[in-house]
Amino acid sequence: MKLKSVFDAIDHELETEYGGRYTLHPSRSKRGATANPEDDGLFNVGAAFSVGYGSKLGPGYIVEIRISTLLRVSEEIRAEIRQKVFQQLEKRIPEAFPGRDLHVSEENGIIRIHGDLSLDDITQEE
Repeated sequence: MKLKSVFDAIDHELETEYGGRYTLHPSRSKRGATANPEDDGLFNVGAAFSVGYGSKLGPGYIVEIRISTLLRVSEEIRAEIRQKVFQQLEKRIPEAFPGRDLHVSEENGIIRIHGDLSLDDITQEE
């Protein structure tokens, strides 16, 4: 299991728990309508690489959680979702990358994955 697989699994869990609470954005396909969970359903959970300027944690991935709805999602629910994503990453990153010195941290309200990034190993499928 590599990084995208980790995010896809988290996306699936969020869709199961929250997917029925909010209507999808009109331009978004329903859950399972595409081959890629990033492109359908209520959630898109992923990460973007950051060189770490201004961060005490240095280079790493900034976790992005997108909710595709026109409805207002309260800050309380957003914080709950962010916490669930954080907890799942803390659990799944060590499972997906055993023996790697990777960490999941929160800095200024942003979830970050940092440590031994060895990008060729973290982003490529086996």
